[in-house]
Amino acid sequence: MHSRHNRKFTQVGNFMATPNGPKETLVESLLKTDPKIQEEYEQIIQQKNLSHALQAAQRNSELIGNNSTKPVTISSIRLLGAEHTRRSFLNGIFNPLLSANRDAPYTLSEALQEISTAADKLRRHVLMLTNYLGIFHDDISMFIDKPDPTDPSSSPSDIDIYIQARERGRVTLKTGTDLGNTEGSAYGNAQWRNIFGGAETLNINAAAGTRTRSAYQATFETPILSDPEKRISLEALSSSTSKPWASHEEVLKGGALKYTWTSGGSTHQVGYSGMWRQVTGLAENASPTVRNDAGDSVKSSITHTWLKDKRNHPLLPNNGYLLKTISEIAGWGPLKGDVGFWKSEIESSGAVKVPGIPGASLTAGIRAGMLYPLSVGFGGAAQPSRINDRFQLGGPTDVRGFKIGGLGPRDRQDAVGGDVYAASSINLLLPFPRVDISTPLRLQVFANAGRLLALKGREGNTSKNVYSTVGELGKELPSVAVGLGVVYAHPVARFELNFGLPIVVRKGEETRKGLQFGVGINFL
Repeated sequence: MHSRHNRKFTQVGNFMATPNGPKETLVESLLKTDPKIQEEYEQIIQQKNLSHALQAAQRNSELIGNNSTKPVTISSIRLLGAEHTRRSFLNGIFNPLLSANRDAPYTLSEALQEISTAADKLRRHVLMLTNYLGIFHDDISMFIDKPDPTDPSSSPSDIDIYIQARERGRVTLKTGTDLGNTEGSAYGNAQWRNIFGGAETLNINAAAGTRTRSAYQATFETPILSDPEKRISLEALSSSTSKPWASHEEVLKGGALKYTWTSGGSTHQVGYSGMWRQVTGLAENASPTVRNDAGDSVKSSITHTWLKDKRNHPLLPNNGYLLKTISEIAGWGPLKGDVGFWKSEIESSGAVKVPGIPGASLTAGIRAGMLYPLSVGFGGAAQPSRINDRFQLGGPTDVRGFKIGGLGPRDRQDAVGGDVYAASSINLLLPFPRVDISTPLRLQVFANAGRLLALKGREGNTSKNVYSTVGELGKELPSVAVGLGVVYAHPVARFELNFGLPIVVRKGEETRKGLQFGVGINFL
């Protein structure tokens, strides 16, 4: 039996020189004054470090190769370089791996697999589920050693694990310009990482743009039980957005509490949000529909999002698929507020390589959504939908060849949105002539279509009206546009410059024949 008292996890910070350390030697003084000698000295040190690293790697390789099935006990785990990370946070990751905390023994290969999984948790704290930067750099390394054989508390099967990590800077301040989803903006961002030593993050954003006149958002996020795949976030938001296609401006103020987790290769997020909305700043020629929805409303809702993304690139995939659903219920039962509905959207897309043409791919996608009116509270009649809850369709990031909000119901010049929609697109991406196929630049040939409908018969049986409206989607041809263009996948956004030609258009819909520029991260 092995004694249990010597099994431990140790957190070791970076070594730092102290004011009372040894005085500078003559050699060190000369090195400071002679750059050539200093360079030669550094080369010698680098060669020695490389030699030691190769020897250590060789020892590790021999140890693993000769003893992969040998029973071992993990006597200690030492994490180097985690100065600002709370010990209790790290204990949640590493303590379960110590042999003293397990009933069954390890083989060496099993122990390495478990340690690798734990180290991967640290790596996943580098890029969290909400895309905030994590607390560690991703160059995390692991080493194995045997304890001192003269230690009476050790045994021949004991191994020590050393994990080397580097913490990121705790505070980041950024300013700049941003392009995304048909809008340009200037922004400022402040981020405070690892606030209490447990991978907590506070992210504060301020932005002003061509459509979003002003936006302020603060988000505090923290993992649960040291697990980067289980996270809670608390958000506060204030924004003002111009919507010229519907002759008004929308002001939002509110907050949200969200829980995000992964399961079976999918990401789930469930959250509650409370929003005070204002439809304000109406144009002089705003339509009666927009004027009727002007003023204040309060939305109290619960939302669930499910995402399964198996694409090999988020902006320019040539293999894989994406599935996504968003469901929201507002106002019903104890949620209250003054709007009530169930809103659901589904999105699916896939990409395949084109045989025989290096760098070419064929992508296809479909989106659909439905808004089902509900009563507010526990009784009463279903509430008609409002303009700031209905769907909008058309624009350079979904149905190309049409203006933003160009499809669907209209009142005079205003796009007033719809309650049911479906849209699809097929895109052939070809390598750009005389450009290396590794460059994210492609020629695009596309055909896309969509239809957006208002709920039929707003009075009476709600279920019958919704199903009747859904049935109408397939009774006539959708609005269709075809075209070609150029696609560039920048690391932060996808840029498209297309020439579109609408070929099926309904009365009142607004087309964009000719050149159309689109920037975003979520294209159909």
